[in-house]
Amino acid sequence: MKYEIQIDRAYPEPKVVIYTAGVTGEVSGLIRYLSEEPLGVITGFREERAYILEPGEIVRIFAGGGKVTAVTGKGEYGLRLRLYQVEERLDKDTFVRISNSEIVNLKKALSFDLSFSGTISIRLCDGTTSYVSRRYVPKIKKILGI
Repeated sequence: MKYEIQIDRAYPEPKVVIYTAGVTGEVSGLIRYLSEEPLGVITGFREERAYILEPGEIVRIFAGGGKVTAVTGKGEYGLRLRLYQVEERLDKDTFVRISNSEIVNLKKALSFDLSFSGTISIRLCDGTTSYVSRRYVPKIKKILGI
């Protein structure tokens, strides 16, 4: 693929034009990438303070007792978003929902134990073990290529 960048002060916002003989997989991927909304900010709260959480530092996010909590290497943070709202803000290739109440960062997973009948256990870098609910097992197996 060839590309060209022109600096022109007449365009306050970037404008992308694609010249192609036909829509290929490469062009479709480029269009998807350009049309995706940027990932949102995740703000966590602890001890009356707000912190911007870097997605790469998040190990897992879970809901319980009417609260949503993000776990990082620096501790736990309360979130003021619902789990589905957090999921929308995270990278779909890195974060995956494993149950109705939990999302994990695949880059923080140390191992996957498939020996359980009908489910998968995930050992995370912070020492916790999470379990994939039966409903999400096919999705996880597809991601893992098994």
